[in-house]
Amino acid sequence: MKLHDGGVYLLHGTELAEENPIGAAEAKKGTMAYGILKAHNTSDSMTDLKIKFDALTSHDITYVGIIQTARASGLEKFPLPYILTNCHNSLCAVGGTINEDDHMFGLTAAKKYGGVYVPPMQAVIHQYAREMLAGGGKMILGSDSHTRYGALGTMAMGEGGPELVKQLLNRTYDIKMPGVVAVYLTGDVQPGVGPQDIALAIIGAVFKNGYVKNKVMEFVGPGVKNLSMDYRIGVDVMTTETTCLSSIWTTDAKTEEYLAIHGRPEDYKELEPADVAYYDGCIEIDLGTIKPMIALPYHPSMAFTIDEVNADPYDFLKATEERAKVSFGDKVKVDLVSKIHNGKIQVDQGIIAGCAGGGFENICDAADILRGKSIGSGAFTLNVYPASMPIFKELVKNGVFSDLIETGAVIKTAFCGPCFGAGDTPANNAFSIRHSTRNFPNREGSKVQEGQISSVALMDARSIAATAANKGILTSAQEYTGDYTKPKYFFDSQIYANRVFDSHGVADPDTELQLGPNIKDWPNMAELPENLLLKVVSEIHDPVTTTDELIPSGETSSYRSNPLRLASFALSRKDPAYVGRAKEVQKGEKAIEEGKDPVQAVPEVGAVAETVRGAFADMDFSNTGIGSTIFAVKPGDGSAREQAASCQKVLGGWANIANEYATKRYRSNLINWGMLPFLFAGDDKELPFANGDWLFIPGVKKAVEEKAPEISAYTVRDGKLEKFALTLGDLTDDEREIITDGCLINYYRKHQV
Repeated sequence: MKLHDGGVYLLHGTELAEENPIGAAEAKKGTMAYGILKAHNTSDSMTDLKIKFDALTSHDITYVGIIQTARASGLEKFPLPYILTNCHNSLCAVGGTINEDDHMFGLTAAKKYGGVYVPPMQAVIHQYAREMLAGGGKMILGSDSHTRYGALGTMAMGEGGPELVKQLLNRTYDIKMPGVVAVYLTGDVQPGVGPQDIALAIIGAVFKNGYVKNKVMEFVGPGVKNLSMDYRIGVDVMTTETTCLSSIWTTDAKTEEYLAIHGRPEDYKELEPADVAYYDGCIEIDLGTIKPMIALPYHPSMAFTIDEVNADPYDFLKATEERAKVSFGDKVKVDLVSKIHNGKIQVDQGIIAGCAGGGFENICDAADILRGKSIGSGAFTLNVYPASMPIFKELVKNGVFSDLIETGAVIKTAFCGPCFGAGDTPANNAFSIRHSTRNFPNREGSKVQEGQISSVALMDARSIAATAANKGILTSAQEYTGDYTKPKYFFDSQIYANRVFDSHGVADPDTELQLGPNIKDWPNMAELPENLLLKVVSEIHDPVTTTDELIPSGETSSYRSNPLRLASFALSRKDPAYVGRAKEVQKGEKAIEEGKDPVQAVPEVGAVAETVRGAFADMDFSNTGIGSTIFAVKPGDGSAREQAASCQKVLGGWANIANEYATKRYRSNLINWGMLPFLFAGDDKELPFANGDWLFIPGVKKAVEEKAPEISAYTVRDGKLEKFALTLGDLTDDEREIITDGCLINYYRKHQV
């Protein structure tokens, strides 16, 4: 794999060159991404884009909050197709009636506002979109980070809920024209190598260096035609883990056949770059060099070949244990070395699931490896989740599920639970291998705060099957020398016709929303005051902080519709004292809102304010807000979930301070919830403040409004003020107004949308 140091030209879709007479500025217009973005841009500038999407998708952890936000902002009808799937809060026994209440809210919302409702266990969100929605030249916005349909010719993006709210209110998705990086494929995959292997190899090469961060990955080159659609889809969905903005692939006869199989031949569009296209970077990959891969805990970028790990298991697992200390400290003991028996790694669990692993071809190839064998009667288990009921039905019809069941594997329905900790949580200190999207700390559902830890490695379905056939001994699929049967897929659309509610865009305003007792409105949020007095209530020095660490995934899923209840889980895995600290500070702001003396509520504010007035005599609590902030080196990797930001805001947070933000979507979530996305340029080991310090930021509202390039802040410590500098990075005019209004809801109320 080769990463080019600079930009490249692609000629006739096949030849790479470093120079071309047409010039980079003009040739940039030759990318597929440029053409799709131009077709969806409503501004008169191709530098500052204002995008309107063709459709929206959400699942049952996100759609309640989105629709509640849009309702509070004046929603009357969905102005574009909006698909509400139910693949996350599917286990309705969890939390009593809470999850099914959310589903009934979704069904009545689809009827009231004119949407599409996909009942639980019918399909995971992204498989339904592939089967029924995506098509050539389209753009789709989803409230799930793995919203990626590039293999079907659709530029799709995963964002926090407020960005979908903007589309529901006929607003736009505003971004600078992103860079575009070519992924130039040649050759063909070796037997036993699956799409997850290709994806992990790419992630391992580009995540740490930010090569594609916030850019579009454009898959081109002669190797594309050698990949089946399931392979392309499997690679494409994992591009999210590179921190790219979106993806797009050239389309061909295989794409056309896929859409025809799914009853939508009219959605095919031939896509390819112009004769001369310029890319801001290029990843060259000879598919024939890719080997079966494993991403060791606790990140998809910790990617190595399985052969490498098996050749030196102690060093690899010991290094993983050392990395675990960064996230867990001494809270738990990670003991992976104990998994080595007679020089081989014994894993405890295999999972093939979801939008990445649950595809037809993945499961069929896994069955070929396992057919006639047994996973054994020991601790090792294997669970298989097809990505949709149409796939499930076909695997029943062609006998694949029968073969898998004979081996000891368990077949389950379409559900995203194993990917975010709501299903198949392993035993304490267990080691799980999964063809799913993420393996972040605690992503599998273990709870460090209760002394439990388990670890997940990502692998392709084929190597998981080879491991299962070997009774849980870590095994590369290339050790399987048999044939792959590659059965043909037949899609049955009647399954959805019988169960999915589709309004066909017709709203019924007389439908009453069904609101369960756990579905709560967002609390009122104040406008940004002239000055801010912030207490640092958490300080995180991990190289990267995931959204799972900012707000946990699995155990919180039942409370995503209840902002106050959900906020009690904020940072619970990373800093359990955070919520209590934030609530103590919030008492001061609540006192101000009630016309009371904040010093009575938060006594330490008195001395802090007195120190501030020594230099800023006009500071008082009529012009100064009280709130909290956190510092993290690089927060926001992973999920698009807006709650990573909104929970902080609900608890009185006014800002994050970071060296950089891991993803655009997390920074956007902060902004949309009225939180200042501060940047600090200094070394995180030499911060001018510490956890527990108070910060004073004078004139912050004016600085935001007037686009100040730098904002002065002061640490209030020992009766003195210590000055340091913060910046906000690029903000659109709308984003500045959203921040000063206090949140997106306030912004829309103000503008009477």
